[in-house]
Amino acid sequence: MSESEKHGEMDLSPEAVLTRATAARGDIFPEWKTLVYASPKTYHLINQTVSYLHQYHGQQAASGQLSVQMRELIAIPALCAKGDLRHAPNHIRRMYREGLTTKALFEGAAAFASVVGWASLTYVSLAIEQANSADYPFGKLPPGGEPKALKPFPEMALGRTRKNAAKNSLADTEEWRYAAEIDAELARRASAFVDHCMAVDGESKGEDEAILGPGPRQLVVVAALCTRGEIDLAAHHMRCAYDYGMTRRQVLEAICCVVPMTGMVSATLGLRAMRLADGK
Repeated sequence: MSESEKHGEMDLSPEAVLTRATAARGDIFPEWKTLVYASPKTYHLINQTVSYLHQYHGQQAASGQLSVQMRELIAIPALCAKGDLRHAPNHIRRMYREGLTTKALFEGAAAFASVVGWASLTYVSLAIEQANSADYPFGKLPPGGEPKALKPFPEMALGRTRKNAAKNSLADTEEWRYAAEIDAELARRASAFVDHCMAVDGESKGEDEAILGPGPRQLVVVAALCTRGEIDLAAHHMRCAYDYGMTRRQVLEAICCVVPMTGMVSATLGLRAMRLADGK
């Protein structure tokens, strides 16, 4: 933050706000301009916050923070879960520019879908189609479109080993053991889907080797649960994330990745869940 920002001396004229926002994002959706000219400070504060949350230009990750790539793997499914096919493709193009592949996106999106429903995955597919269409006008595709090879990012190496040997399958929960008493086959199939999305068995090998281990997927699930207001379930999955070696800061940053789509209430509920998980 510059000295002028610290002392509240930043130019808040609409033109200056637009210039800074465009420099931070690389582009700006035209619908924001109406807000900028009506209430420049409102958009200035939005841009200041989202630039930090999603690490736009000038906001680089420090040690221990979530990478840009991991933030997009949470933000894009959150946008798609709301059916936002205007903004999600723009984020997918940014994801491609950061070296992420469609496979990586679907691993994050599948974890998100274990909370919000697998219908959200169809919106991810539609957003990918738009991102790769010449008719979509926002953001730039990298040369050649989707990267041919995944660019490694820090979270790929995290959360592969659980400290606690306790079982972590959906089938082991009290609710789904009860369901199995009524319809064992239903419980088995539901558990198979969720356990796959959560990489419960750990790192898969061979052709289907997982890009994201169970720990980072827990972060995605925590963020999704906060959008649904599920404090107790979010606290449970936070404990699971900690068990895989994820940190409190990473949990908090995962929660805040969904603020632009679902509001500060999601973050507040997430913080309540964190206090519950941390016993505070």
